[in-house]
Amino acid sequence: MADVTLVRYSFEGEKFEIMVKPDPALDYKLGKKKDISAVLVSDEIYTDSGRGTRPSSEKLIKAFKTEDQTEIAQIILEKGDLNLTTDQRRKMIEDKKKQIVTFIAKTYVDPKTHLPHPPLRIEQAMKDGRVSVDPQKSVDEQVKDIVDKLRSIIALKSENLQLEIVVPAQFASQSYAVLKSVGSLQNEEWQSNGSLKAILEIPAAARPNMIDRLGSITKGSATVEVIR
Repeated sequence: MADVTLVRYSFEGEKFEIMVKPDPALDYKLGKKKDISAVLVSDEIYTDSGRGTRPSSEKLIKAFKTEDQTEIAQIILEKGDLNLTTDQRRKMIEDKKKQIVTFIAKTYVDPKTHLPHPPLRIEQAMKDGRVSVDPQKSVDEQVKDIVDKLRSIIALKSENLQLEIVVPAQFASQSYAVLKSVGSLQNEEWQSNGSLKAILEIPAAARPNMIDRLGSITKGSATVEVIR
């Protein structure tokens, strides 16, 4: 049936399955839905739903420390693998790819220019390198392997910069919040005239965006100098 799919979970070689509604189940996995009753087709736990076979009480206790069907279904839904529909998989892959491209653009730079690669260049490199994206794995779990594959196509280097930043008094308070949000403040000195002098460490790729944000707040009156 098109309105039913499975979530599969394994524990020490034992396999468990529950039957769920595809879209509500995906929303639950993504944190958009919290009511599990709207997700489950039934609260039955299976070892093979196709054959209708169910696990023994002993196996449930060993794997889940409970026999409560709803509690077990919640654990399976949260930890197991959702069998995605074709449309769901395509959409999740595209969303995950955008997240990965954004992460690479913010974290890595071209070592020749010390500037980030444009997202379109990264996307094209992923296409040229036939890089696959797992829709159910986090960005952190995949990005290292993806970057390793991309390095044969485009130069990528992860590096941090230390910037010395001076902000006039009238913009210091608002700018301080921005600086803390974009990097790590290594040092801060509030001058007698109310201005702020700070040493900020950020990923090199984040510098253009940080300068734009700071320039917008300070109307271009802040100074930014690379010291390392």
